[in-house]
Amino acid sequence: MARLVRVIARRGVLARRLLGVVCLLGFGMLAGCQTTPVHGLTAEQIAALKEEGFKQTDEGWEFGLSDTVLFDTGKFVVREPAQQTVLRIGRTLVRVGLNEVRVYGYTDSVGSDTYNEQLSAHRADAVASVLVDAGMQRAGIQTIGAGKRDPVADNSTPAGRAQNRRVAIVISTR
Repeated sequence: MARLVRVIARRGVLARRLLGVVCLLGFGMLAGCQTTPVHGLTAEQIAALKEEGFKQTDEGWEFGLSDTVLFDTGKFVVREPAQQTVLRIGRTLVRVGLNEVRVYGYTDSVGSDTYNEQLSAHRADAVASVLVDAGMQRAGIQTIGAGKRDPVADNSTPAGRAQNRRVAIVISTR
């Protein structure tokens, strides 16, 4: 009888060890198949964002449209070269399944705060319309008019003011 108890006990230890090894192998295989990294973006999505020029920030992945002149003073019509850039970005986002974005519109420092906040909201809406033309759903695009906050250039020069008349497209990772 004691011999039988030892055999069962030994088999129990072996069974527990075997179960532990199987579990470790299973978790290892699951980790190897993981497609969604930290922050919910796939490797393909991150690669596409980087290729388009998005930079990782505290807000998520941001594409700042300030290198080209997007808007004339006091206007919210997206100029042609910038429109092509936004179309390309929108198509890329749709292709990799990124369907939710925030679009921040900005102004230079000329004009009142109220005027600039309204104008910046119109600019964000104008870029959102171009993203819709690229195939994005309007319901997935949040627009924010930020006015003259957070300038990227010196507002005391015409060139600086032109850079501040911009839009940022943000993919949230939260």
